[in-house]
Amino acid sequence: MSTPATLIERPSLKLALLDWARTDGLAWIYIFKAVLAALLALWIAMRLDMQQPRTAMTTVFVVMQPQSGMVLAKSFYRFCGTMVGLVVMMVFISLFSQQPVLFLSATALWVGVCTAGAARNRNFRSYGFVLAGYTAALIGIPAAQHPEAAYLSALTRVGEVTLGIVCSGAVSALVFPQHAGEQVRTTVRRRFTQFVDYVCRALSGKMERAQIERTNLAFVSDIVGFEAARSVAVFENPESRMRGGRLARLNSEFMSASTRFHALHQLMNRLRENASATTIAALEPFFREVPPLFSVSGEPVRNAADAAHAAAQLHDYKAALPKRVRAARAALEANPDFAQLEFDTAAELLYRFVDDMLAYAQTYASLTSPSHEREHWIARYVPKTNMFAAAISGLRGAVVMFILSAFWIETAWPSGGTMVLNAAAVCALASSSPRPTLMSAQMALGTMLASVVGMIVVFGVFPHIDGFTMMCAALAPALLLGAYLSTRRALAGVGIGYCIFFCFLAGPDNLVHYDPTGFMNDALALVLSMIVAAIAFAVLLPTDAPWLRNLLLGDLRREVVSARRGRLATLATHFESRTRDLLAQINALPASRPGSQRDALQWLFAVLEFGNAVIDLRREIAAASNASMPWRRSVDATLDAVARLFDRPKQMRFDAALAATERAIADTQDVLATFDESREERHRLQRIASHLHFIRTALLDPESPFAQFAASASAQQHPPEGAPHAAA
Repeated sequence: MSTPATLIERPSLKLALLDWARTDGLAWIYIFKAVLAALLALWIAMRLDMQQPRTAMTTVFVVMQPQSGMVLAKSFYRFCGTMVGLVVMMVFISLFSQQPVLFLSATALWVGVCTAGAARNRNFRSYGFVLAGYTAALIGIPAAQHPEAAYLSALTRVGEVTLGIVCSGAVSALVFPQHAGEQVRTTVRRRFTQFVDYVCRALSGKMERAQIERTNLAFVSDIVGFEAARSVAVFENPESRMRGGRLARLNSEFMSASTRFHALHQLMNRLRENASATTIAALEPFFREVPPLFSVSGEPVRNAADAAHAAAQLHDYKAALPKRVRAARAALEANPDFAQLEFDTAAELLYRFVDDMLAYAQTYASLTSPSHEREHWIARYVPKTNMFAAAISGLRGAVVMFILSAFWIETAWPSGGTMVLNAAAVCALASSSPRPTLMSAQMALGTMLASVVGMIVVFGVFPHIDGFTMMCAALAPALLLGAYLSTRRALAGVGIGYCIFFCFLAGPDNLVHYDPTGFMNDALALVLSMIVAAIAFAVLLPTDAPWLRNLLLGDLRREVVSARRGRLATLATHFESRTRDLLAQINALPASRPGSQRDALQWLFAVLEFGNAVIDLRREIAAASNASMPWRRSVDATLDAVARLFDRPKQMRFDAALAATERAIADTQDVLATFDESREERHRLQRIASHLHFIRTALLDPESPFAQFAASASAQQHPPEGAPHAAA
């Protein structure tokens, strides 16, 4: 008979097992799949009598990932990079095989170019550049010593690499598959719910600034992670490819909606600080009506079908909002405390936020259909690293290759070729990591461990076994150890170094050579190349020094300059994605001081607020019927002054931007006072005045990065009153 205590323990045990299955259980499935794929590749390579089956086994650990889409994406770019490296190296061998210095110099330069490309492009695109450089060294350095067999050797290596790719993809897709598409769908549902909850809490005034900052940081990480998952999900099945454009659009529309809401929330905070009680009281009823629009019968949106209902509610609210805003403003115009321009600016931001949320909800709702017109989405999220930082990574890789090549030539060390070609791989792999010095050092530790375990397996176990089954029994425990280490976040670099170089050192070939001296020489060469790479990353403009953070912050600020000068067609999407991507890069760097993350977040908020206002102003000006009006010149001067301020923040440039903004507001209001043309043109001028007023309030915000300039400028006067504005 069960006791009460037993009845209580059973559900707890079940929940604990379910939690383990969702976390560590998935990790162990991946570990066993990686080992199975490696042994499968080894068996097929031996059956096909390939020259070095260990290359196929190594490839498995290089491309293996927890999700099938990741494996396929990584395999695709690895294959492309391998073919490019093969072609380049065949050219080098044909030109320089008789001149070792020229050959190694050309290889070093090529590796530097590929390392720069790997640092410039992130996600799995960077892996194509890694392999283009590494394959060139892997194939070329041994083949250059025997140029007569270079072509056959190159084709053999490509065959072994392709076999490893096929085995890892097959095992990942067929044995307990995990799909990135599921992660994407879960993220879509969770993000919509979390953003709606954030909007409701922020509008109610129940969130502190620190909590708002943490929420926005989480959104930035979510946006970057979502795009990475979406980019690999398209490799999994046709369904993911059919919805790929809408998913990219969903990410873009979420960025636009979150930016617009933050601008609205910041403006309301400024109005509260300025004691604009009349304006706040007039707008509060509209804000209270917004949260219920994001729910279905009082329940949060849980799927795409619910999003369709929320989109219908948002559509009706948006259609009625302009008329209601005009009525509310007309009722308050006689009030002497009523600041029309403040009201107009807040109402315009509210209208645009509702419009952005409507587009977001409509795209979410469209996911119920296999195909939809919203699938046609040209703009794409493309993560890029700073060109100068990428060039520095390439220079490091080339310098390391030159130094180790010179050492090899001078010493004629038998394992010098192994040292040089491995340095190419380590420099390229580590360059895409935010902590390349740590990554290189961890890989060196993993290689040392692999050397010890490999020596035990090769010289202590292999001579006493017979048959492939016993070989698998000997290899499996060692491979499981490496795969396990690679799943631990703090030891990922150790695990990667162990898995790859255990296969390189101890992976059996069809004709096994028991050469302890050669084994130890190769192990020493591998570790030495990683140590030299780690020293290069630590000495040659290290990433944990302030220079890279300042460089990326400068890139972040200059996104406002791009907003001023870029092409309007795809500018908004590029601006939104580029700013988030830069903040993600900054936050991935080792923190130089405790407040560095908050400083970067403050700049992100400022860039988003000003950048979107600049883009909105440019769109309104481009659509204006009369481009030669005097107000146009003053607005253009404001846009130029704001761009110069973000390019190089200085007190003088701040004063110029503030003066230009106030002058543009005054000029626009003068035109409105005597404007008698079409209603649409009048509305456009009123929207321009609202955007200009928002820029002015953002300049004077005490929480912005320009707070010190604002205090020195002594520009705390009240904004000028505006003409009536119909929020349309």
